[in-house]
Amino acid sequence: MLIALIARDKPGALQTRLDNRDAHLAYIKETGIVAQAGPLLDDSGNMAGSLVILDVETMQQAQDWADHDPYAKAGLFGAVELIEWKKVI
Repeated sequence: MLIALIARDKPGALQTRLDNRDAHLAYIKETGIVAQAGPLLDDSGNMAGSLVILDVETMQQAQDWADHDPYAKAGLFGAVELIEWKKVI
């Protein structure tokens, strides 16, 4: 199943994102369940959140991945949603 993880950064947290970006990208590579991913941007073009498509067996697996993401551990996100997603195109 595909799960869309949509996360919005806390206001003023760009430096937290930058400080943890290498660990986040390593986690994506290490876990091997990310089908697509990229940052959400604010009106100025700065990173302000994340969209990650996870290819998992269960919603719990997606939640576990989200909980162990270095960004989440660093307290970057103000809000996170996990939503089942169907790829059409």
